[in-house]
Amino acid sequence: MAMPSTDADELAKFGYKQELDRSLGLFSSFAAGFSYISIMTGVFELFFFGFFSGGPGWIWTWPAVLAGQFLVALCFAEMAGQFPLAGSVYQWSKQIARPFTSWFGGWILTVGSIVTLAAVAVAYQVVLPLISAKFQIIGGPSDVGLVNTPGGAKNALLLAAGLVVFTTVINMVGVKTMARINNFGVAAELVGVSVLIILLAVHITRGPGIVFHTFGTGAGHTFGYFGALLVASLTSAYVLYGFDTAGSLAEETHDPRRHAPPAILRALAAAGIAGFLVIVLAEMSVPNIHAPQIGTSGLPYIVKATFGGTVGNLFLIDSVIAITVCSLAVHAGGIRMIFTMGRDNRLPAASSIARVHGRSKTPLIPSIVIGILVLNVGNQRAFFVLTSVAIIMFYIAYLCVTGPLLIARVRRKWPSPEHGPYFSMGRWGLPVNLLAVVFQVGVLINLAWPRAAVYGGDHWYYQWGAFVFVGILGGAGIVYYLMALRGRPATVLAEHQAGAASATIGAVGEEA
Repeated sequence: MAMPSTDADELAKFGYKQELDRSLGLFSSFAAGFSYISIMTGVFELFFFGFFSGGPGWIWTWPAVLAGQFLVALCFAEMAGQFPLAGSVYQWSKQIARPFTSWFGGWILTVGSIVTLAAVAVAYQVVLPLISAKFQIIGGPSDVGLVNTPGGAKNALLLAAGLVVFTTVINMVGVKTMARINNFGVAAELVGVSVLIILLAVHITRGPGIVFHTFGTGAGHTFGYFGALLVASLTSAYVLYGFDTAGSLAEETHDPRRHAPPAILRALAAAGIAGFLVIVLAEMSVPNIHAPQIGTSGLPYIVKATFGGTVGNLFLIDSVIAITVCSLAVHAGGIRMIFTMGRDNRLPAASSIARVHGRSKTPLIPSIVIGILVLNVGNQRAFFVLTSVAIIMFYIAYLCVTGPLLIARVRRKWPSPEHGPYFSMGRWGLPVNLLAVVFQVGVLINLAWPRAAVYGGDHWYYQWGAFVFVGILGGAGIVYYLMALRGRPATVLAEHQAGAASATIGAVGEEA
């Protein structure tokens, strides 16, 4: 009788030996995706932008983006069940796309993770000084909770630096420590969000009709209020991504073929539903819906204005915990991407960056590299450029999976005969995949559009920031690929191979 296949055996089928610490369960897998999305981070950080840009009605961008991202998540769930490998987007794309497509997806997501970590870390400035003015180390009272003033910008960088040092150290210690902190943080966020929703509901002062008010924000837009919603959707697009992280830790998760797909979907669904309730109830409960502070400080102001200083501070502390574990998850996802690309000899100094250190069973060099690079993303004047570029990079990377997957479906190469009993959309796969790609392309066009409302109008390189910064970073990757990797297949380094398994990893759909 054949012995049942272990997780290590499953990994060996792809040519890799088990090196990372496989110790995570279903909740930890879900927690990784949920903490990356983290509504207590994103909504607290950018509620003000959505409200300022679209008034109370900006909330309708939330279900629109959630629906589109859920289509993408369904595609990812199929991939996670078939290819339970560290590095998610890179590894999934490698199985169905041309070598350049998968490499570029991994490269752009790696850079996107670094930019995202910088954007998330500065959220400390939005919350900590409102808990205590002592956290406003640089600047004065007029800078408290703000990132767009000179003092607020400098203080944001200082607080962010401390957080990035912390995430670097924790990720170096090992995945068990990271998971324990992450699980605690997610539990605290789930409890905090639940209590926040209940208390906001208790303090309702106006009806749900408030969500149909625009406050005149459509004035001056070419498309009227629809144009205002397109700008406001930056907030929703910024919060509702990163769910692929639940699949990125596959080599550290027990039975990942079964656990990763539902973890991806549950993380996005839970964050999406809870986030919608927080936003709508916040607008219904704030004492003065016309308070100018809502458009500058956002949800932190609403919480303190609605509940008072003591209770409000408790929720702000919960947000600090969420920001911390969100940063851990972003850092961890970037580490796995660098590790898995290095293991395939697809990055410079591949052997060194892919080395897993024995005691922690963690790739230490990627942990340090990401931390150092983030600490050098230092121009907070470009906060919204930073945020937009981070989102754009992830959407491009996600398209490197959904695009080739759609081509494979059209050519009837997906799902393959070996798909097995794992997650499948069946006959709904093609329309879902097609709509996912259409949604992603639409969001990319919207985010990249050079509006002064998002990128500012004082310098052309800020207003065209999406094209300038993504072009430079993406172009650098393309140059490296053409000079060092063109014509070379992804080859597993000898020290990472599973026994005598073939070192070269083939693709199911190399034509895509």
